[in-house]
Amino acid sequence: MLQQWWLNKKLKRLINNNKLGKPEYLQIHYQYLLTNLNQSISKTDLLALDIEMTGLNPKKDQMVSIGVIPIINGQIQPKFAQHKFIKIQGSVGQSAVIHGVLDKDLNNALTQQEALEWLFEQCQHKVLVAHHAQLDLQFLQQSLRKMGLQPLPLFAIDTLLIDKRRQLRKHQLLNTGSLRLNACRQRYNLPIYNAHNALTDALACAELLLAQLNKMGGLETITLAQLLESH
Repeated sequence: MLQQWWLNKKLKRLINNNKLGKPEYLQIHYQYLLTNLNQSISKTDLLALDIEMTGLNPKKDQMVSIGVIPIINGQIQPKFAQHKFIKIQGSVGQSAVIHGVLDKDLNNALTQQEALEWLFEQCQHKVLVAHHAQLDLQFLQQSLRKMGLQPLPLFAIDTLLIDKRRQLRKHQLLNTGSLRLNACRQRYNLPIYNAHNALTDALACAELLLAQLNKMGGLETITLAQLLESH
């Protein structure tokens, strides 16, 4: 109840504060979150997200690709999955070993502003889902700053935090690497995908969330307010 009250108050303040200079797509997104706080996840449209970056520091590293896949009525929608490359300054360098994106892949990529506007158009009427959402949201917030916008709170369901809480309730020690995406998937007997890119990881995150929710009592019994995190 406290989480729901706090989110309700925060979202209303964001929606009503006209001094923040929010883009329309963020205003619509905040309104969707507020309207659906009490809805079960089965009735809430979600958008699983993964961002590949040149590194882990939002202040100096850059996003190179974004993958998204919707979850509608509690079902993953592969036919609506999308993947976009993002132009960067300089070269991807050694980070290509991690994400597989090469400099030549970015020749016809979206600009950072185009990528951000595209993403928020996708999630105007959806709730973001990500694994280690804090990192992805920090990169998105940094991009908003580069567009000349004030830092604005962003919200997502974080599959990493869900599993962390579930493991700690069992009084289990969290070993190094135990909360990585593949490690979490293994606990739910989900297959491990060998390919590593933004779209594959977005799908892996979507599958993980549904498996987690089923273990927690089912999509009908859990509300958005119980899962939503703010960053």
